[in-house]
Amino acid sequence: MPGAAADFSRLGPDLGVSNITPTPNVTAPWLHLGVPRDVSQLIDHLRRSGGDTTDVEVKSAAGGLPASLTATLSALANQPGGGTVILGLDEQAGFRPVRLPDPQVLKQGLAAKARAFTPPVRLTIDDAEVDGTAVIVAQVHECDRSAKPCRVAATGTAYLRGYDGDYALSDLDEQGFLAARQPPLFDRSPVEDATIDDLDAELVDAYLSAVRDRDPLGLGRFPDDDELLRRAGVTRDGGQPTVAGILALGVHPQQWFPRYVIQAAAQRLPTDSAATRARNQVVISGPIPRMLDAALLWARRTFDTAIVAEPDGSVHDRPSYPLVAFRELVANALVHRDLDHWSAGLAVEVRLLRDRLIVANPGGLYGITVDRLGRDAVTSARNARLVAICQHVRSPETGARVIEALASGIPTVTESLADQGLPPAHYIDSGIRFTVVLHQHATAPPGPAERTTAETSLGITERRVHQALTQNGKTVRELSEELALSAPSIRKALRGLRDRGLATQSGGRGRITLYQRKEFPAGPGGPR
Repeated sequence: MPGAAADFSRLGPDLGVSNITPTPNVTAPWLHLGVPRDVSQLIDHLRRSGGDTTDVEVKSAAGGLPASLTATLSALANQPGGGTVILGLDEQAGFRPVRLPDPQVLKQGLAAKARAFTPPVRLTIDDAEVDGTAVIVAQVHECDRSAKPCRVAATGTAYLRGYDGDYALSDLDEQGFLAARQPPLFDRSPVEDATIDDLDAELVDAYLSAVRDRDPLGLGRFPDDDELLRRAGVTRDGGQPTVAGILALGVHPQQWFPRYVIQAAAQRLPTDSAATRARNQVVISGPIPRMLDAALLWARRTFDTAIVAEPDGSVHDRPSYPLVAFRELVANALVHRDLDHWSAGLAVEVRLLRDRLIVANPGGLYGITVDRLGRDAVTSARNARLVAICQHVRSPETGARVIEALASGIPTVTESLADQGLPPAHYIDSGIRFTVVLHQHATAPPGPAERTTAETSLGITERRVHQALTQNGKTVRELSEELALSAPSIRKALRGLRDRGLATQSGGRGRITLYQRKEFPAGPGGPR
């Protein structure tokens, strides 16, 4: 079903995925073991990433505490697990250390600034060394859930961490934090005006059969169908369906929940016309098992496919991303998305870009942190009733389970990506939004003889922007749409390229501003 045109320029601030590079899918261990004096592992990680990450922010602080630190402290305090601020490193110079004028004054300033929030930000401040030069490392502890969002006391503004900066919370974001203070029980509520006839008979029959087959001594021991559905939480007394029952087994849940849908689209190809905004855009509706089947059908039609010869001589079609991983991620997004009133207008988002696949849903992780995903056999459910029902819901097309609820989904994603030679999935939990990014094969960097000093100093985003520029020039908006990066991230990269003599700017003052590419220097003579 066709939907509204996709605006890929909004992917950065909305989904928090701009400037993403393939990084380990666990939270940095130094955040949980106390800040060590030796931060070489952390700095190596930042240098490989080419920029700050969602849980680490680097500031030069050569001229004192920067004003932008206020937003960063609020954002990291609101982020699950908190984060780390490092003072004394120059990101634009490849995270090289800079000499701090008076480290003790900076530490005192940090402590004073931490008290300028409601509630106050909790910090653990320590000294460290990078390449023999002193730096300051401050661990920002996560604000208690009952007190979120952490606000700047002077303005009342709260911030959220994005991959390319810190963003002021919208009213909707703030509602999400306030709603998270209470245990989520929305899936147990009755659906107003719904009746037993609003359940899909085919799905209900398959559900009842699965329950009696798989749980004969528990829920399946009730011979009366109506009683079994009531005790399972599919219906309430009198046969009125619950939110969980309608979403999992309803004929058309969108009658009551219009945005409980999957909004999927692929980025336009370079050969498409400039008027093309997206390809294969669909809005997928229906109950969870039917939406899951439709999402897989979309993926089969949309993912690029390679013809691969196996060692046994057989030849197979292999999609650019393993379908089993895609299925697990979409199923998790549907089952674990937030169901409270604040998120009623938000859909599950699937975006296929040229170099990555993004799956995002409203509502952060519940009862588990990113660093434990796929490592601990933990089954934690925001929507406990919905998860329990979906364990026994079957696909009407294949008869397959919707979920297992055995903490096997993330390991399945990890294994399938590794089998196909793809980088690990990248998981981002902002507290009110959960995003998963799958990357295509990373391009091997040029050998030492092929790389110039100018090229080796570029970050990941700068390199992507430089590659996208042309001699004729492009605008920030064109670059943002092409690369799916936010405008602030594009402008930051362009400033770095101009400083290195790798880009020029023309226009401005009433004319369109264009940025042109200049090539890397051929040798000591400078840029060509």
